[in-house]
Amino acid sequence: MTSQSLSAWISLWRAPGIGCQAFHKLLSHFGDPEAVLAANSNHLKQAGLSDKQADSIRSIDQDKSKPDLLWLEKENHHLITINDPQYPELLKQISAAPPLLYVHGNVSLLSDPQIAIVGSRSPTPGGKNNAFEFARYFANTGLCVTSGLAMGIDGEAHRGALADNGATIAVTATGLDRVYPAKHRELAHQIAETGALVSENPIGTAPHANNFPRRNRIISGLSLGSLVVEAAQRSGSLITADYANEQGRMVFAIPGSIHNPLARGCHRLIRQGAKLVETAHDVMEDLAAQIDLSQLLSTESTPEKVAPEVVETAQNDDNTRLLDAMGYDPVSIDQLVVQTGLTPAALSSMLLVMELQGLIAANGRGSYTRIRE
Repeated sequence: MTSQSLSAWISLWRAPGIGCQAFHKLLSHFGDPEAVLAANSNHLKQAGLSDKQADSIRSIDQDKSKPDLLWLEKENHHLITINDPQYPELLKQISAAPPLLYVHGNVSLLSDPQIAIVGSRSPTPGGKNNAFEFARYFANTGLCVTSGLAMGIDGEAHRGALADNGATIAVTATGLDRVYPAKHRELAHQIAETGALVSENPIGTAPHANNFPRRNRIISGLSLGSLVVEAAQRSGSLITADYANEQGRMVFAIPGSIHNPLARGCHRLIRQGAKLVETAHDVMEDLAAQIDLSQLLSTESTPEKVAPEVVETAQNDDNTRLLDAMGYDPVSIDQLVVQTGLTPAALSSMLLVMELQGLIAANGRGSYTRIRE
């Protein structure tokens, strides 16, 4: 595509008041953005635009596309239009498919089989562990793990996929010249090296609040299904699940303790028809109906088996008694003293060792949760 044609695509996409629906309407009527920019106001209105939208297009300054064109000159930076053969077919099927995709990284990944993993920005230790291990398992099978680069579950999903050099895609709510949240700058660089950062937003777009829900439709739209790890009743992750349902994609949810507020969103999804997930095999069973799993990398691992090596604490009677007493709900040291008969000093030492072994997680304020069998 020539720079003039690219400039027309970018300029039209940057025009105020021209969203996905209007852009697709114009493409259908005129054929390409260059013809749109050459059209007069009457022709634009005949295509179904309002007076305000027509005026917005007629006042386009194509110099505003320069930041995007300069960004494209850098190594491994790409701009894919919806007419490009590299545009992912699954995403093209959704309503309000983004006309443009900015990509930093491996473009071919966008058409690979993907599983979205989303969840709370403030997850429990167990939730973080689940996101990491499920993502690592999926990446080891050859699936690409897609998420939103947010703090919490999103970040752990990306890290889990990267742990064994797997593939991951981060869909951002900003222009790709920015990283949000800033704490994920290093993670974003790692993803760009082996995976891909993707955005529909022009270069220079700041992290506006209304961009994040819109971003979620792309996460679900790229993916065969979406796995929600932890989500409160009012969570952005549930927006992703809603989009997945609208798009005819599968929704999976990991249940949790009835006492955990971050499990309530997942429980609601399950009541509404999402598949209850206990192991990654639960997800793979449903994906097998859509893709040929034999073409993916074979693996015998499960989320439990790909976890860090655990010292055989079961041989120690006190450790076994402590684990048996914990269950999977938060429990305080005082409660464990009563339940096990162990001294507070002995318990503190044992809990520290078990936390390092990945058997339990500290919740703060002196309470712990068991996260492994």
